[in-house]
Amino acid sequence: MTFGIAPSPAAATTTSADLSTASASPLARMLEPAEWAAAGIPLLRNPREVVSGLHSRHHPRPGTAVVAVLDPDERLRASASFTRRTAPADGWLFRNVLLAQLRRIIPHDLRRRTPVRTAVLLYCREGDARWTEEDGAWMWGLRDACTLHGLRCGAYITLTRDGWQVLGEGRGGRHPNADSTPGPFSLSEAPLPLPRTGGAASEILRRVAAR
Repeated sequence: MTFGIAPSPAAATTTSADLSTASASPLARMLEPAEWAAAGIPLLRNPREVVSGLHSRHHPRPGTAVVAVLDPDERLRASASFTRRTAPADGWLFRNVLLAQLRRIIPHDLRRRTPVRTAVLLYCREGDARWTEEDGAWMWGLRDACTLHGLRCGAYITLTRDGWQVLGEGRGGRHPNADSTPGPFSLSEAPLPLPRTGGAASEILRRVAAR
């Protein structure tokens, strides 16, 4: 990933230790919108319905993330919401938390040759709709967690007081938003499994809701 910093003359003498340090940097574990768009993330047919449904189900407030698994017809199979710790944004940490949530709410699809279910992530945060490094870390974490759980990596959606936006696609709307009152649940869904309790995720984050 290029950040527009001019290399110094010492760059020509980069050692393996330098490369190891760079790969361990949180800045190396994030994706920018252009990289995300180029990754071939499948488009949601009806993003407003998905966003409205998850908003109605989980009532997210700033600092809340909602991970959901959709079947090929975009019906909701499972979802969970949780609050993010106050800590520097790091895709590796986000990956671990998302993977723990996915393992808790739905079996993996690693035996399939081609993933058929898709995981999407809705993150409610402060600020405006513009991409942030925190968003980039969530994108990296979602992509990696999906690979490790045998799912297709789906949309990353931010929810702010300005509205919602599917990053990397340019699609969005003003409602719902971070201040909206949740309406009737409208997202098409199949019966959801009963939530499990405990596990590693509960030691990392305080779960707000899981349905």
